[in-house]
This record gives sequence, structure tokens and C-alpha cells, in this order.
Amino acid sequence: MRTRSLVFVLGLCCTASVASPTQVVLGPSLIGLQPSPRKLHGRFLHITDIHPDPFYEPGASQSSACHGPNLKDNHPAGYYGAPYSSCDSPFSLTNFTLDFLDKHWTSEIDFVIWTGDNARHDNDDDIPRPLDEIYDLNRAVAKKMEHVFLSKGIPVVPSLGNNDIWPHNTLSAGPNKIFEEFSSIWSAFIPPTSSASFHQGAYFSIEIVPDAVAAISLNTLYFYKKNHAVGGCDYTDPKDPGNVHLDWLEEQLEAFRSRQMQVWITGHVPPSETKYFPECYYRFVELNLRFQDTILGNLYGHLNVDHFSFLDADEIDMSTETSSGSTLFETLISDFSEIPEPLEDTHYDNYAVVNINAAIVPNPYIPSFRIFTYNTTGLSSFASDVGSDPYLQTIKATQRRRALNHGQVRAIKKPKCERKKHRSTWRCQFDKPRHSDSESPSRRNSLWSPLGFAQFYMPRLAEFDQTHDPEFELEYMTFPLSSLHPDEEAQDITNHQYVIPLRLLPEELRQPGAVESEYTPYDLNDLTIPSWLDLATRLTKDEELRLRFKEFMYMGGVEE
Repeated sequence: MRTRSLVFVLGLCCTASVASPTQVVLGPSLIGLQPSPRKLHGRFLHITDIHPDPFYEPGASQSSACHGPNLKDNHPAGYYGAPYSSCDSPFSLTNFTLDFLDKHWTSEIDFVIWTGDNARHDNDDDIPRPLDEIYDLNRAVAKKMEHVFLSKGIPVVPSLGNNDIWPHNTLSAGPNKIFEEFSSIWSAFIPPTSSASFHQGAYFSIEIVPDAVAAISLNTLYFYKKNHAVGGCDYTDPKDPGNVHLDWLEEQLEAFRSRQMQVWITGHVPPSETKYFPECYYRFVELNLRFQDTILGNLYGHLNVDHFSFLDADEIDMSTETSSGSTLFETLISDFSEIPEPLEDTHYDNYAVVNINAAIVPNPYIPSFRIFTYNTTGLSSFASDVGSDPYLQTIKATQRRRALNHGQVRAIKKPKCERKKHRSTWRCQFDKPRHSDSESPSRRNSLWSPLGFAQFYMPRLAEFDQTHDPEFELEYMTFPLSSLHPDEEAQDITNHQYVIPLRLLPEELRQPGAVESEYTPYDLNDLTIPSWLDLATRLTKDEELRLRFKEFMYMGGVEE
């Protein structure tokens, strides 16, 4: 058994030795520490699955998880990582990524969604993964996140990953020592108002734009089928950690909805019938549909595969069977093919969208991160003004009036529960009305609606070494090409809000006039539910687009 001193942790966070303030999201106390108030940019970062590995050795054999001597391996571990391998991230990649984001993106984003797995995989029998190492790696990455983002007033929303605990995947009810340790590691990120819920179950909520937009960070391990320490949200066990968690989620959504706020739901393991316990999954789907007018979307990691999926009312109404597709790609296309057409007649209130991001770790693909853009049209320029912004108050007043209109709250019909085995299951208990509104930001492009994202990646990872600096490049965008620049008729473009800063685009896109581009294959005007459903149906019909989608999923690699 090999061991190594955990002095390596200092290498990851040596630039972050100065303590950062506890985050008060875009609020006065943080702004007071800045030279001037932070501007609201209408962008945020989603980063996930960093997996730093203190035992990574450049030149090592990939078959040894990049830990052992390279004897006959024709593809030795690179200095910045081993693409399309089972190796985790060297510190050189982890530090470069966060330094790159610091240099190029901290002046352009409003908050960070960070969805877990900040320790190496337990994939080397010769080097066991002790709990202290897991904590030290998480602490190091957290300190670096504080230094890069929080010190500049940019809030960070972390989530617990299945490899952030030991044994991995296994997590019992709280309070426990793991939650106590992470409450210390993430003390700068968790607001005091969420301390109790975090100690109870490692979940919390935070207002990322005060009195306007919140993020709810889930502990998805309580829903995860591989966690054998919990009961799987059994309807007859209200004290099961998954049920307690979903009760809390329901309360949070009720509270934010009562304040006419919008919410991003974030976590590590994405919701699906294959990953979640059935009862947990059905409850989660029902909550997403019931609060569709409040939830902007769902953001996850874990799978290291760039894709999207839907939460569908049919799944809780017992009217469909699980897709029989044999691979993730095939399953997605099969699911998309079941969307009713024409879309104009689709009941959009029956859907919610899940976005799963690719990972920083080049296991099994290559490093990647995502920048989302969202609608801030009509608001004042500075974040400190948002809560009292007259336009926001007008929007909220409109939402209150619409909520009082009972025509906007659709009661769902009782699921089919004739069979005895279903009577004590969650799907036979869903009788509360759904809050769906065709004018809500998840359904129509309006204030806070997600507009699109740009995916950045490192396709030439293997080429970089100590003498050749790495580069992140644009992989693709969801936006239409026409949205990258102001309209030709625009009289004043001085204060134009670019969806992606021009300096961070490929040179060919920095000037207006391009009529087509390989970087804009999807041509989505926004990321509302109707837009995602439109893309899903196009993927089932357009073979060329479908192949591009698959290429983006696996970044040139093969499905694992």
C-alpha cells in the first residue's frame, strides 16, 4: 500500500491563504468590500466533477489510474491530464482551470453552481482513499473557490458528490460527522439561515440574487439507488432521509413561490428512473411539475456526459413504461421520440427540464465547463439595486395577480391506483394542484429566463505540457448566430449586453456578418421548456443534428 503526505493540499490552495468573507449574496456587506458595486451580468458558471488526484504522475501508465510506472503503455499520462482515460485530474489541470476562470470569467458572471465530486475516485487498490484525504481535497478546492470567486463577491453554490464521502455512495441520516465536517469546509458558502438543514441532511438554499432568484442545493445521495444506507423514500416511512429531504424541498419551493422568486435546483446525481429510487424519483418529478412556475431548471453533474432530459407527467401518472434504450444516447432519443406532436398542441405544463454538464476531470472524456446566460432585461445595472428595482416590483405584482387567477392553477387527475400494490405508494397520493403558468420564466422568455449556454472544452489536452500552456476553446453554443451581436438597426450599442463577451469567442465570431457557424448548431432563442422540447423533437428527425448532439455528449470519445 502506498501513502503520501497530505502536504499536497497546500499546492492546490496556496494562493488562497487569505480568508474570504462569508458570502452574503450580491448584498451590501459583500459589496462594501469591493471597489464598486458588482454589475449584474446575466451569466453564471456551472462547473462539476473536478476530481483532483494527489497521486497523479505525468508519464505514468493509464492502466494504473496514472499512478504507476509506464512500462508498455503507448499513451502515458500527460502533464495536464490523460484524455479519454480512467485517470483523475492532476493538480496542474485543477489549478489551471480555476486560474483560467479567474482571469477570463470572474468579471463576467454573477454566481457559480458547483455540483460536487472534489476528491479522486477510489479506483486504485494499492492506494486506499482515506476519509481525511477526501476532506483535505475538498477543503483545498473550497479554499481555491473562495479565492477565485467569493473574494470578488461572486457567490458559490456547492453540492455534495458521491465521491466526496467514504465509502463512496453510502450516506446515512444526519446529523453526522460528515455533515459537521462539510459545514466547516463550506462555511463561507452556506448562509446562516441554512445551517440547520445542512447539519440535518447536507442540503441548503441561498438567494443568489436577493429577493429575486435562489438556488436550492440538494443532497442527491438520499435519492440515489446505490446508497444502501437509506430507505428510498418509502411512502410508509416519513422519517426516511429522502422523504425528510423532499418535505424540506417542498417547503422551500412554497416559500420562494410566495415571494414571487425564481429557483434553480442543483445537485450531483441527476434525476432519472435509472439513478433514483422509484419513490424518490416520483416525488421529485411531482414537485418539479407542481412548482413549474417557480423553477427555472435543474443543474447536475456526476455522469460526465453533456446532455439534457425531461421530467414528464406520464412518469407519475403510470401511463408509460421506462424506455428500453440500451445506451444513454439511445435512451434519450427514444424518450424524445415519445413527445406528442405537433408541439403547438403540447401540454407544456407536463414537463420540466434537466441539464447535465460535462466534467473537468478527463475521465472518461475531456475537461469542460459551461457558461449560462439569463434574461436581465429591464433591470438596473447593479446587483445591490435588484431587490428594490421598480421593474422587478412590477413583475412581482403581475405574478401575484396571475397566481390569484385560479385558471392558472390546474388540478391534476388522480393516477390509476386500482392495483393494491400501488395504493401505499407516492404516485397514488399526488392530489395537490400544479402551479403552471404559460407566462412564467420557465415557459416564456422573460425576466430570469435562461437564454442559452456556451460550452468550453480542452480538445488538445494531450498536447499540453510544461512548455505548452493549455487552452480552453469554445465547443458549441445553444444560441442562434444572430444573437451574438446587436441588431443592425440598433442606434446605440454602447451598453449592449453580449450573450458571450466577444473577446472569449473564436475570432471568426467576433465581428458581425457571419451567416452560419459550426458553433451554433441548435439555434435556440432561449432555454425555456418549449425550446427544449422543440430541440428534442428535431433531434429525432434530423440525422445530422442528432450526430452533432452525440458528438457533444462524448466529446469525440465513445460511450462508456
